[in-house]
Amino acid sequence: MWSHRKLSCREVSACEVSQTHSDKWCFSRGSSIMELLVQYLDRSNSFSSDITQDLIKEERLRDDLRYYFMSPCEKYRTRRHIPWKMGVQILKIVMITTQLILFGLNNQLVVAYKEETTMALKNLFLKAYTGVDEDDYSVAVYTQHAVFDSLFYVLHQYSQLGRLSVGPISYAEDENGKFLPLTICKAYYKRGSREPSDEAYDIDAHLETVCMSHDPRTANMWKTQNASFFDLDFYRLVDIKITFQLKGINLQTVRHRELPDCYLFHVTITFDNQCHSGKVKLFLDIDAESSTCKDWKISGTAQKNTHYLLMFDGFVILVCITSAVLCTRSIILAVRLLQRFSQFFQENFNHKVCAEDQSEFLNGWYVMVIVSDLLAIIGSILKMEIQAKSLTSYDVCSIFLGTSTLLVWVGVIRYLGYFQKYNVLILTMKAAFPKVLRFCCCAGMIYLGYTFCGWIVLGPYHEKFEGLSRVAECLFSLLNGDDMFTTFAQLKDKNTLVWLFSRAYLYSFISLFIYMVLSLFIALITDSYETIKNYQSDGFPLTDLQKFLLGHKDFPLLEQNGQTEVELSNSVCRYCCCQRYDSDAKALA
Repeated sequence: MWSHRKLSCREVSACEVSQTHSDKWCFSRGSSIMELLVQYLDRSNSFSSDITQDLIKEERLRDDLRYYFMSPCEKYRTRRHIPWKMGVQILKIVMITTQLILFGLNNQLVVAYKEETTMALKNLFLKAYTGVDEDDYSVAVYTQHAVFDSLFYVLHQYSQLGRLSVGPISYAEDENGKFLPLTICKAYYKRGSREPSDEAYDIDAHLETVCMSHDPRTANMWKTQNASFFDLDFYRLVDIKITFQLKGINLQTVRHRELPDCYLFHVTITFDNQCHSGKVKLFLDIDAESSTCKDWKISGTAQKNTHYLLMFDGFVILVCITSAVLCTRSIILAVRLLQRFSQFFQENFNHKVCAEDQSEFLNGWYVMVIVSDLLAIIGSILKMEIQAKSLTSYDVCSIFLGTSTLLVWVGVIRYLGYFQKYNVLILTMKAAFPKVLRFCCCAGMIYLGYTFCGWIVLGPYHEKFEGLSRVAECLFSLLNGDDMFTTFAQLKDKNTLVWLFSRAYLYSFISLFIYMVLSLFIALITDSYETIKNYQSDGFPLTDLQKFLLGHKDFPLLEQNGQTEVELSNSVCRYCCCQRYDSDAKALA
């Protein structure tokens, strides 16, 4: 036994270095073997403790990563955590959709009232109006007698408005209860003379404007009292504008148990003679402003129904705030987990986490949900202000509510993505998006070239090419195979050269974009879809994150054809997402 004799047969005088650790065993001269053994056991226990701590730290990180990439149902089965975010999202979908439907029904009533009021005023004030606008104007007159008849017709109809209109429309009043006047303004060149037969003219391009205003009840007497004002020089006349204000009440909302709106209509009737072509165009424009009626009394449940709607909108705002807070918290936790994973990878494997793996932690769905929540909150506040008759911006509110509802329903795809059969759409869109974006940039240059060319050449001869926006819309319709023959047939053949150019232009555009550009566009998406289908059957390429979750310890950086193994793997993984493995979930269950 070691304890029954002295062990002084060998003394250690050198330093021995452990190959397992970088620690040095240094023994002074005269140390016995027993002392060396005791020191070795102490060092071994310390080394074993360090290994245990490292393993525990690694397993904790791996468990947290596996849990992060689980579906809500798997998280509940694993740790019995209730999926609050999913529950809030489902509740939010129902509430926001209901809110949108209620607002849409109310908005339809408002739009219908404005459109029908505009049609009624055109029939009241525009002589010979047929009920259908001609292009962008309502009526056109071609003789001086027709201009005077149309002008005096407006004045006469305005003075008889109370006995003519079948709707609740009346003259607008000021704060003192007096009727607001009707105003006529004519704009004409300061000086001018012309002799078309001699091809001579003398024009001073400065415009002068002369206006007159009268009480609505005396508007029919203007013809006799202001004869000089209506002495028009048509060769100098640019336009005549008649402006007045009317009040109306939208009573149809009472049937839907909502408070009616009071409207102030700013009506402008324009006699446009800017072209001096012998054709005077008549326009009637209305700018409507809604407000709360000053003195109203209504029996029934309209006011109570408004209070219920305000309470419902307030609850929608509360749900959206809760959803935004939960998603923000998830993003913060994901960033912290990414920092832990990156630090662990760098310290233990001397390896940097690739961009594709980092993107897996930054969940774009959460960002989209937060954006939809903010839009829904703003839209709900505007809706409450509209219901309280403090605002009238229906269009702005519609944009916010409509966009938020769109994003909420698109977010449902996230939960379908946990099922492999429903995940094909998301994976295909993610894989094809970069290539499709680059392809659209190249095709867009050609498209813009055709747009500008069609506008400048065919604009004077074809109504679909009169403006840049109309040209772009026409070409997009042709790209989708819509209205092809009509576009060919409507082109005027008065100019043979332009007619020949139009045929070459249309045939080349249709052949290039339908047979080549559109086919290549579909081929890009089809190629990405086939790639994803092959990956789903044969298995997705493993990223560094997936290797770590599976327990791999080696992450080599071997050069292969100028690229490292990690770079090659990442180039393949651009076509797919990190796959959630069922085996990892079962191991944690």
